[in-house]
Amino acid sequence: MRNESAKPAAADIVIPINGRDAGKRFIVIGTEDEYSLIADGKGRRYEKPKRKKNKHLRYENKSSGFIAEKLTGGEKVTNNELRRALAAYAAEHANEGGV
Repeated sequence: MRNESAKPAAADIVIPINGRDAGKRFIVIGTEDEYSLIADGKGRRYEKPKRKKNKHLRYENKSSGFIAEKLTGGEKVTNNELRRALAAYAAEHANEGGV
């Protein structure tokens, strides 16, 4: 597991610990100094991500390979791809008793 104070990278799955989105899973689609831009493809779309301070995010895991490849390659990720990646992650970790 990554250090809690580490800066999230693109394609990381994070969970906000403060605010109205607290407890929901998001994917980091970009970073700006002490902020991360997060989206889930549904409530927070790729075109209009939430800008959240890194200290208010809890690292969950790395996203699937194709999301990471597209984000690091500078390609646009669709909202459908974000939703599918988060759903696949949730299905894999459903029996762990987490969020």
